[in-house]
Amino acid sequence: MDKQAIGLAGLLATSGTLHFLVPRPFDSIVPRSLPGSRRTWTYASGAAELVVAAAIAYPRSRKIGGLAAAALFIGVFPANVKMAVDWRHASPAKRAIAYGRLPLQLPLIAWARRVGR
Repeated sequence: MDKQAIGLAGLLATSGTLHFLVPRPFDSIVPRSLPGSRRTWTYASGAAELVVAAAIAYPRSRKIGGLAAAALFIGVFPANVKMAVDWRHASPAKRAIAYGRLPLQLPLIAWARRVGR
C-alpha cells in the first residue's frame, strides 16, 4: 500500500475508533438540526470512518474508498462549523483548533481524491 493511502486509512481508522472510545467530544459538535440522538450520529460517523478506512486499505476498493473519504470530509464540515461557533469565546488555543479545522477540510478532501486515483 502506498504511503498516502496508509496515512489516510490510519487517520480515518484512528478517528473512527475515537468516536467509540471517547464519544462525548464528538457528541458536542453534532449539529442540533440533525434528528435523533447525538450519540447515534457520533457512532454512525465513527462507523463510516472505519468502513472508509478499510476501503482505502484494500487496493481493490481504494478508488471508491477515496471518493467516500472525500464525501465524508465534506459531510462532517457542518460539525466543524458548529465547533468553531461554539468555541468562539473559548481560550485562544481552543479557538485556534476550532478555526483551524475549517480550512483543513480542503487539503483532506484533496488527499482523499489523490488516494482514490
